[in-house]
Amino acid sequence: MTPQEYIDLESDFGAHNYHPLPVVLERGEGVYVYDVTGKKYLDFLSAYSAVNQGHCHPRLVKAISEQASRLTLSSRAFHTNLLGSTEKKLADKFGYEKVLLMNTGVEAGESAIKLARKWAYEVKGVPANQAEIIFAEGNFWGRTIAAVSSSNDPSSYHNFGPFVPGFSRIPYNDLAALEEKLQNPHVAAFMVEPIQGEAGVVIPSPGYLKKAAALCKKHRVLFIADEIQTGLGRTGAWLACHHELVHPDILLLGKALSGGFMPVSAVLCNDEIMLTIKPGEHGSTYGGNPLACAVTNVAIDIIEDEDLVENSTVRGQQLLTFLESLRDKTALIKSVRGKGLLCAIEIDTDEDSHVAWEICLDLMKKGLLAKPTHGNKIRLAPPLTITGAEMDQACSIIDKVFLGY
Repeated sequence: MTPQEYIDLESDFGAHNYHPLPVVLERGEGVYVYDVTGKKYLDFLSAYSAVNQGHCHPRLVKAISEQASRLTLSSRAFHTNLLGSTEKKLADKFGYEKVLLMNTGVEAGESAIKLARKWAYEVKGVPANQAEIIFAEGNFWGRTIAAVSSSNDPSSYHNFGPFVPGFSRIPYNDLAALEEKLQNPHVAAFMVEPIQGEAGVVIPSPGYLKKAAALCKKHRVLFIADEIQTGLGRTGAWLACHHELVHPDILLLGKALSGGFMPVSAVLCNDEIMLTIKPGEHGSTYGGNPLACAVTNVAIDIIEDEDLVENSTVRGQQLLTFLESLRDKTALIKSVRGKGLLCAIEIDTDEDSHVAWEICLDLMKKGLLAKPTHGNKIRLAPPLTITGAEMDQACSIIDKVFLGY
């Protein structure tokens, strides 16, 4: 089949809820992916940071293959020999008493909201059905009704109402707005991304996270950090919150938790919060399944053993230094920003422009895959395994495309 025939199959028989680049992938290894014609590309999206460990890492292939021949799923109707050790590994690693394993990132977000509400009613003493969750404008944590109810992006919420009550929004990176909202004694939690990924790698002012967490503590409100995309080494620290020495009341992890092998997410918090939920009140058929546990254990080990957090810092600085230099050479770039290997180029056009899309098409033709977000921002997030030479190759491609546009 030709690439176009594969694309036509998806168009004819699949939902039209995505707008992919016109490339048909069939294989991946490390920082590279290959299309059905055999063409090789540098992957600078990493499945939205789900493959921090690189594509098809051999240790993860081995772990999932061995576990798949033993036991893949039992549901939580029974105990398994892997769940407890995986929960302990994550609890010890990030400093929490309890871990709830789910599947997708949006499930982790939903779980955190349920936990926050339950805690508000049973521990804080908020009157029944009056709990409020605060979100930052520009947030993105999924496409469920709850997730779009917290969004101010029309493409997320338009014609999907009615929406979930008890949600409110404040501007991102605005401590005064947060403090004003926290005057309401019914507030249960503030849920925020340390760096807003889908919004275009929006980085808050230094000290914002630390001060926001302190305000939440002062008003007895839970600080929920959505580290689904920013966690597990992506920003040059195990957690983006670690850059400001912040320990969230509830931590959300996902994406790279399985190295891209299957959906795995986790909610971490202490007993006071987690144990408000009793048997029968929350769960998931696949959450914490043996296959997920096997890959999660190895995925965490790979990040540690291969010093991928440090590599994210070094290679991220290499990329950002190049982008800053490129910005000075072309009026096409309005700004560049990043932390670790989560960077973005903002094109000097409005969000309705097709320039960023056309640039990504040119990058694709030259062997690098990236994707626009919010119309005029191009996110750059390669696997954390990328080498200096591979980064040089990527920078050369980006340079040729932008200076030749």
